Amino acid sequence: MKIHIKTLFGLENVLAEEIDQLGGQNVKPAKRSVNCEGDMEFLYKANLNLRTALKILVPVHTFRAQNETELYQQVMKHDWSKYLSSSQTFAIDNTVRSEYFRHSKYAALKTKDAIVDQFRNKTGKRPSVDVKKPDVKFDLYAFKDQFTISLDSSGEPLNKRGYRFPGHEAPINEVLAAGMLKLAGWEKRIPLYDPMCGTGTILIEAALMGQNIPPQISRHDFAFKNWNSFHLPTWNKVISEAKANIRKSRLQIFGGDIDGDTILIANKSLRKMKLSDAVDIRKIAIETHRPKTPNGLVITNPPYGERIGRTNTNEFYKSMSDILKNHFSGFDVWLISSNMEALKHFRLRPSKKIVLFNGSLECKFEKYEMYTGSRK
Repeated sequence: MKIHIKTLFGLENVLAEEIDQLGGQNVKPAKRSVNCEGDMEFLYKANLNLRTALKILVPVHTFRAQNETELYQQVMKHDWSKYLSSSQTFAIDNTVRSEYFRHSKYAALKTKDAIVDQFRNKTGKRPSVDVKKPDVKFDLYAFKDQFTISLDSSGEPLNKRGYRFPGHEAPINEVLAAGMLKLAGWEKRIPLYDPMCGTGTILIEAALMGQNIPPQISRHDFAFKNWNSFHLPTWNKVISEAKANIRKSRLQIFGGDIDGDTILIANKSLRKMKLSDAVDIRKIAIETHRPKTPNGLVITNPPYGERIGRTNTNEFYKSMSDILKNHFSGFDVWLISSNMEALKHFRLRPSKKIVLFNGSLECKFEKYEMYTGSRK
């Protein structure tokens, strides 16, 4: 079957490589997504294992419509009882970019009406809508007059791994953190540091990768489990194989942060995922953070704000470059920031720049090679 997998801007090729390694066929990157083909077993594997996927959709109905009547009629043409019963609940996510349909929620409402009316006409009963926890979730996408309705196999977005606790103001998206690790070329043999780790998302994602732990290992409520076609023996096989491939290798992953509360949250997450022995996170300011290895990789998400405590952000980025150059010589350092002005005050020339998005913020993910003295 055809499968459409959503990701974040800038991670399309990273996701395509993951899909290829997992056994996806006919893999083609698109904007913020990757299209591929696979069977039901691959679909289960993808939901469990892909680190840079946000949603995994299975397109089931494509058509053209330029007004509400055409939309309603085209939706009515498809047999929705293949995926949904009158006793189940459903919901429709929507992304509509069309001059014919100015309000995306209205297009979703007409789609819902057509599905409900089809059931009522056939059986006299109708499925109910539940936007919070539906049994079956559909995804409506429209560009101009071209519509695609897909089954959402994931349910909750796949960046929700189950290890995050509330309490940090600006956590980085888990999918973005995993993508950054892959873009930076981190491998489990390379010592990894995050001296401004906050609640530890980058380091936790690295530990999951380093021990080959599926990102959704703690999750039970995938949307595909409510499908008529759900095959429990295949799912059990996928889970068993994934658990058999976990490798509890020794990792050199270190983190620090000046905020003691975020460190408590980070260590709580590590305990929840049984990763405390793989990651060393402590309360320590970047000014006094010293590496325990002669070389390695630094990946960090420094504050973007205008002021950091009493320090101006530009000044902080300037001092951060001095600290890293003086104490992390021989390391490659990757920073992500949306503050382009502050990045100019990071007094080193980047050898690589990648545009990424942290939420709605456009960011630069930049690589700096640390060396002693002058490059010349």
